[in-house]
Amino acid sequence: MKQVSLAGLDVSRIGLGCMGMSAFYTGKNTDEAESIRTIHRAIELGVTLFDTAERYGPFTNEELVGRALAGHRDDVVIASKFGLMSHRTGDSGRSIDGHPDTLRIALDGSLKRLGVDHIDLYYQHRMDPAVPIEDTVGALADLVQAGKIRHIGLSEAAPETIRRAHAVHPITAVQSEYSLWTRDPEAEVLPTLRALGIGFVPYSPLGRGFLTGAITTPADFDDNDSRKGQPRFQGDNFTANLRIVDEVRTVATEAGATPAQVALAWVLTRGDDIAPIPGTKRVSRLEENLAADTLTLTETQLARLTAIEPPTGARYADMSVIGR
Repeated sequence: MKQVSLAGLDVSRIGLGCMGMSAFYTGKNTDEAESIRTIHRAIELGVTLFDTAERYGPFTNEELVGRALAGHRDDVVIASKFGLMSHRTGDSGRSIDGHPDTLRIALDGSLKRLGVDHIDLYYQHRMDPAVPIEDTVGALADLVQAGKIRHIGLSEAAPETIRRAHAVHPITAVQSEYSLWTRDPEAEVLPTLRALGIGFVPYSPLGRGFLTGAITTPADFDDNDSRKGQPRFQGDNFTANLRIVDEVRTVATEAGATPAQVALAWVLTRGDDIAPIPGTKRVSRLEENLAADTLTLTETQLARLTAIEPPTGARYADMSVIGR
């Protein structure tokens, strides 16, 4: 597995997003033993970046990741997140809270669940408009000094927020959705990161599974699958967006690869400061995804993929907390 540097933090250029092992996409098919096998197989294949968050479950995903990585601590980079739950108010639901008191409580909980004494990359999951980013990052900087975290990250942050945060303490990575399904970061976020020397970690690089071609109708989703409520996966939007999968599949046939491998290979060409974290809970999908590390697409194929028109519909039904 090739390596990349996220502002000095060396990681495998393809990581593993662990969210779907415990939350949002799990449906009726949760298999903890298979998830742990997947994490162990990822380590065998050279993956070093593992991504989780307290919100996933909540809490259960960190516990799962902690169990799976026990005995491998020195070989991996653990990334987790805070800020989508309020520990000051006792709200365990979705509640954006970047208050320093909340993050300190959240971090101690994450350390305990993961079974570690520090987290390598600790992200603010969403930006809190009620708390100045300088206050949040200042508290995170104190935790870096205390040795509880090694690197600070932001998730779904806007350029001005990134600049303000970076002025308080160096930001190592920003995590945002990015793929042929979501190109938004290209306009302002990526140029900002490159000007500041900050790494980029795309989540959902397979378009929440859509780019794999495995989803052919909204009926493929279980009732509790979060994608059912997302505009791009509904009605006429879903039908219109199948054109994207068709183009990816065409290139995959030419390249002798799968659509997932082509979609990931495209992301990998977008810079040597990028480490996507495709998520899966199955060994077979993991192995398929990681094969993108050795897939080379022609300039013509890359140009065709890059020219694909954006999907129809918003990413979320409520976009008000995105990109602050």
